[in-house]
Amino acid sequence: ARDGQVDDRLTQAGGGALQPVQHPLVPGMTGPILAWLARHEPALLERAAAVLLPKDALRATLVPGAVTDRSDASATLLWDVVDEGWSAAAVAAAGVDPSLLPRVRPATEVVGAAALPGGEVPVVVGGADTPLAVLAAGTTDGVQINLGTGIQLLRPGWLPRPVGAPVVHGYADAVDGWYAMAALQNGGSAWAWVCGVLGLTWAGLFDAAAQAPPGAGGVVFRPFLSGERGGVAGPDDRGGWAGLHPATTRADLARAAVEGVALAVAAAVELLDVPAGPVVLTGGGGRSAVVQQLLADVLGRPVRHLRLRSASAVGAAVLAGRGTGLDVVPERDAGPLVEPRDVPELARAADRWRGTAG
Repeated sequence: ARDGQVDDRLTQAGGGALQPVQHPLVPGMTGPILAWLARHEPALLERAAAVLLPKDALRATLVPGAVTDRSDASATLLWDVVDEGWSAAAVAAAGVDPSLLPRVRPATEVVGAAALPGGEVPVVVGGADTPLAVLAAGTTDGVQINLGTGIQLLRPGWLPRPVGAPVVHGYADAVDGWYAMAALQNGGSAWAWVCGVLGLTWAGLFDAAAQAPPGAGGVVFRPFLSGERGGVAGPDDRGGWAGLHPATTRADLARAAVEGVALAVAAAVELLDVPAGPVVLTGGGGRSAVVQQLLADVLGRPVRHLRLRSASAVGAAVLAGRGTGLDVVPERDAGPLVEPRDVPELARAADRWRGTAG
């Protein structure tokens, strides 16, 4: 939950603590959580031995030590993206003792060996899940869209720069570069809700969407059932269908739902200011041919779906291999390149979709 006083402290402390960390304020990040605890449960922080990210806490059960990597550190809202270090202003604004923060080490560094039943196994620092997925996919430029329960839109090769009010996130990758990310909370989760309401399976949803005409007979669906982080929509926005009429069919509702998520993706891509070029599509939500074609059409870019199971786990294996001197090459099953089409009905649907905002 948001806390107005916590928000103010993080955004105003130190002449603008959020300027160097290059993130919109998101309550679920480590910094805001610590700020909330410092205000409402200070005794918990007083008893804390360290602040650890999930993978770092797991690693600490194998190899003692409070260590993280730059990709996870940069996602805390406590990391100075421009100067590469813990932000003194943000840490002070969160009210956390700097000594609780972990040391930041290279993602491929071997930090010890774990005694497991099969013998001692070297343990590397590792990285955060999203940059590991980028590493596994091999995306170095353009845009990668991971379409799952939520949606991450990633622009590798981003260069950090101070921005007073960032609308997209700036993260360190799992190697030595950076990427920008626009995120949507409502992706496959919105489709799952639609399936429940319409009594459709996932395959049935996409089959019905393929049967309806582009533009869904004038019906519009905004997928923001649980609100959004900002940029495309805000925390108080909600989802739903609009433009219903007596001739609306269940297929129109399904088509509008699929188009609505695709149009939200297109709005998020605009925030990233990505140069023209193809899109790498990953995640289970991108397997459907109708989704791939819709994304190509609304983005005006070729789309290629990369079938890469458990991409973050594959990226972790790549890092582990590099840390121990092994060359791990992911098996990437790339689908066909789906070219964009000029679909006037979709352009009109996009105008209607934008018109339902607010």
